[in-house]
Amino acid sequence: MLSVKEKVAYGLGDTASNIVFQTVMLFLAFFYTDIFGISPAVVGTMFIVVRVLDAITDPLMGGLADRTNTKWGKFRPYLLWLAVPFGLISVLAFTTPDLGEDGKVYYAYATYALLMMAYTTINIPYSALGGVLTADPKQRVSVQSYRFVFGMLGGLIVTAATLPLVQFFGKGDKALGYQLTIAAMSALGVILFLLCFAGTKERIAPPPQQKTSLFKDLSLMWVNDQWRVLCVAAFFLLIGMVMRSTLAIYYVKYYLLREDLVTAFVTLGMIGNIVGCALAQPLSKRVCKVKAYIALQIIAAVLCAAAYFVGQTQVVAAFVLYVLWCFFLQMATPLLWAKMADTVDYGHWKTGIRITGMVYSSVVFFIKLGLALGGAVASWLLAYYGYQADSAQTPDTLHGILLSFTVFPAVFSLLVAWAMRWYILNNDEVARIQQALNLKTVN
Repeated sequence: MLSVKEKVAYGLGDTASNIVFQTVMLFLAFFYTDIFGISPAVVGTMFIVVRVLDAITDPLMGGLADRTNTKWGKFRPYLLWLAVPFGLISVLAFTTPDLGEDGKVYYAYATYALLMMAYTTINIPYSALGGVLTADPKQRVSVQSYRFVFGMLGGLIVTAATLPLVQFFGKGDKALGYQLTIAAMSALGVILFLLCFAGTKERIAPPPQQKTSLFKDLSLMWVNDQWRVLCVAAFFLLIGMVMRSTLAIYYVKYYLLREDLVTAFVTLGMIGNIVGCALAQPLSKRVCKVKAYIALQIIAAVLCAAAYFVGQTQVVAAFVLYVLWCFFLQMATPLLWAKMADTVDYGHWKTGIRITGMVYSSVVFFIKLGLALGGAVASWLLAYYGYQADSAQTPDTLHGILLSFTVFPAVFSLLVAWAMRWYILNNDEVARIQQALNLKTVN
């Protein structure tokens, strides 16, 4: 039984991660188009191109973490080693040097690539750490609930504080405001990563005689059919989620014509996220977590699509539907991450080899691929519908923003529900696998 103190310490790591993750989802595209002056089409392409690097760095990082052996464990040391570099690179990504048009694009590519690499090297070990804190399936859901409640608190800091801090620090200079705001948030993130390192302990290790190679790990993952299901589901999930989060600012500013309510809109959505994550564990105690996950995706899709019918003057309805969407969609998030730990056990049971870091890194790769594609598609759609930064939009552009914010993300939630039909690791099956692994350890 993990202590509340350790669950909180683990959750603080996701508070730190979300300070960057939520900033990228909510503000980076807007920062590039409206502050740095890069075209939406270029931004969309950049989000995709940089992800090619993740095809290499993610599995390498997972393999490296699995082979790391220190007095602190395999995964915790990276929180200590990389917290400060991650914070510094985050500031560089939101810095706007005085460069020409091409220079801005090159700088954005370089700093965004560095940011994603830094995120990979610290977040994959952090995510894998959640799979070695405990072997108890119920405690895994509890750990992930704490993680995402605290992670969303990081998001709440971002949504509630970013724009006011930009105004406070910049005093009319938005570029300077963003730079100093991210600097302050990054400093907080460094402290939280160090607290996570200090307050957690790794308890599950691979068999001492285990010998593998990177290529063998990759082949073993492919044998794990439940890993494949999670990768597909995570990919579709992040495309829809990031599309909607990226376009939230544009929706409020241009469709609802209430730029003054942007902070309130995304902040209330984040509160919905937090409450949803907090209720994941009670839900998992009463309902099969696989069936619950599918149902939550369908509910989220219905709420998302319903927003298409909200008129420009129906501000309250727009707020209510967005908060409810955040609530139900994020209630499913701890369930997804608990499934990753179950999938590691399933692969260990099926192949005799435990590759925690590699499994987490590969699922995180598909999450980040969905993150990139969601942001890219959102930017490409803005360009396709004729969006002009900081200008009055045409009716066709407004309709495109509305479609892209409501109907298109709903389709991806339905695709997630469809993919999860093939996931078989319900509570009974996980308990059976745990029993088999325990017997194998004893023998």
